[in-house]
Amino acid sequence: MNILKPKSVKFIKGSFILASIFLSSLVQAKVTLPSVFSDNMVFQQKTNVAIWGNTDAGKIVKVNATWNNKTYTAKADSDGKFKVLLPTPSYGGPYNVSISDGDVTKLSNVLIGDVWVCSGQSNMEMPLAGWGKINNYEQEIKEANYPKIRLLQAVHVTSNSLLDDAKVDNGGWQECSPQYVAGFSSVAYFFAREINKKTGIPIGLIHTSWGGTIAEAWTSATTLKTIPDFVEAVNVIENAKTDGSGFKKKLSAWNELVIAKDAGVQGTPPWIASNLDLSSWKSMALPSLWEQAGMPGFDGVVWFRKNITIPQSWAGKDIKLNLGTIDDNDVTYFDGEKIGQTEGFNVPRSYTIPANKVKAGTFTLVVRVFDGAGEGGIYGNKNVLSLVSAGGEHLSLDGEWQYKVGLNLKDVPPMPVPNDGPNRTTVLYNAMINPYLQFPIKGAIWYQGESNAGRAHQYRKLFPAMINDWRKSWKQPDFPFYFVQLANFMKVDNDPVSSEWAELRDAQRETLSLPNTGMAVSIDIGDALDIHPKNKQDVGKRLAFIALAKNYGIKIPYTGPIYQSQKIAGNAIELTFKATEGGLKASDGGELKGFAIAGSDQKFHWAKAVVKGNQITVSSSEVANPVSVRYAWANNPICNFVNGAGLPASPFKTDNWPDITLGRK
Repeated sequence: MNILKPKSVKFIKGSFILASIFLSSLVQAKVTLPSVFSDNMVFQQKTNVAIWGNTDAGKIVKVNATWNNKTYTAKADSDGKFKVLLPTPSYGGPYNVSISDGDVTKLSNVLIGDVWVCSGQSNMEMPLAGWGKINNYEQEIKEANYPKIRLLQAVHVTSNSLLDDAKVDNGGWQECSPQYVAGFSSVAYFFAREINKKTGIPIGLIHTSWGGTIAEAWTSATTLKTIPDFVEAVNVIENAKTDGSGFKKKLSAWNELVIAKDAGVQGTPPWIASNLDLSSWKSMALPSLWEQAGMPGFDGVVWFRKNITIPQSWAGKDIKLNLGTIDDNDVTYFDGEKIGQTEGFNVPRSYTIPANKVKAGTFTLVVRVFDGAGEGGIYGNKNVLSLVSAGGEHLSLDGEWQYKVGLNLKDVPPMPVPNDGPNRTTVLYNAMINPYLQFPIKGAIWYQGESNAGRAHQYRKLFPAMINDWRKSWKQPDFPFYFVQLANFMKVDNDPVSSEWAELRDAQRETLSLPNTGMAVSIDIGDALDIHPKNKQDVGKRLAFIALAKNYGIKIPYTGPIYQSQKIAGNAIELTFKATEGGLKASDGGELKGFAIAGSDQKFHWAKAVVKGNQITVSSSEVANPVSVRYAWANNPICNFVNGAGLPASPFKTDNWPDITLGRK
């Protein structure tokens, strides 16, 4: 018979006690709350806010808030889930909220105010510091002490199915201070700052955006299944399994296929050779997007060549090659050797030709450009394309380049889409919107569209569908939804041209037909060379002006002139506008710019525009029988039409001629 020694008895007794404590802790599990609940948070005023979470099945959860010192209860269901509805007063605080199932969780320094969801792609995500570095960012951060503005920063997450909770930074809500605002959305911060200054109301910002993302990623499967273009993609997501390694293999194989099919790298000699037969090559003036230079709707590989003559005084010294911005990727060669390559449509190209390769004479410069979707080409402003000597002398590369198509993407299977990436239908709605749907909000602000510009016509249906989707999902069918129209970007065109970005802006303008929407026009504060313009102060303010006027009872102008109708009057067209507070004028006091007019041939010519009351008369000696007017219809239009408040007019068109993006999916 085994006899237990005292030490063994003690061990078993201690183990029993530890097990009892452990079992007891399971019985008395503490309430767990989603990440939207934390100290420093903001609850939406004058509504019934939900507090939900998990505990043990059947437990009674009690919630008490110090703004009324009343207790509200709910019983956890069989899965341990509970929800308590708590009425909130008018704005104020700070308050405390306790949630107890026998063990108390306390939320401290809580404010009652207005909560705004802030979403979109990189221009919403753009932080004050970090990669953003907005105008005057150091001073703006230093002065960002607004304890009545609270910040909640969502982490980038995707999901093929609906998630109940979101991941957040900084442990949850934080007071607005230099420490926390530096990495926060600039647009959202300036929007909140303007409202808080004007009203004194605490503002909570839920920032949930992701750079480079498409609108359909932020839209629910239920809504997307009502739009035929997206049904198949939604079905793929709902049946998909995450397999990152599988995608990498597919993408690698696809890239190898693109190279194998590219005529520029086949045969002997390849297209970088100086003695290449160029009889089949065409000519294109650069800088230019190739869609506007005779290649509409083209995606794929185009090779560009130009002979350059290097003077004797430059020999033996480094030369800097500036190619501006290229959409999307490039590989660049000088005298048959690669000198650089870059990926990214918004990244300026600057390469060095090393001194040991720099000799006097004529040499060939070759640039292989790959564009996967939307517009493509070497598209920066004039006078950027150049060679710069060690002594600072410039040799312009603007003008005629020879070019030839290496590969049309129509001749290869579609590029694989990562099955764990953000640019897939529904995956951001599932992970970064759905977790907040039970949390009452005041409204939403949105800055997105760049990634959908190549399918701008489709956006005319997708964008309003997304807005209605969010309102239905939040069970707040009329909450305010305010958005930023795309800013001016890319090179300035000499003549009126078609434009994907113009069509996307027009789709945004059309969305104003939805109730309780508003659009901040930014056509005057963009940057030709930077898709992320640094002036985010005015963007935030213009969004705030809409909210202040529509939601906070402050009588201020909040929009520039809005096109209403046209009337053909002989050889001119009379345009009528609303939102003409203080009259119509040119922002610089000169003649109105940016208007173009066309007859039935649909060929637009620059036009003279004259203000007459709340109307503008548009005409051109080149169009005897006008049919349509377009204003600021370009990627980066020169335009100056404002109202008396100095707010810019939205780009618009008066015709319904087919979009160049019609039919794209």
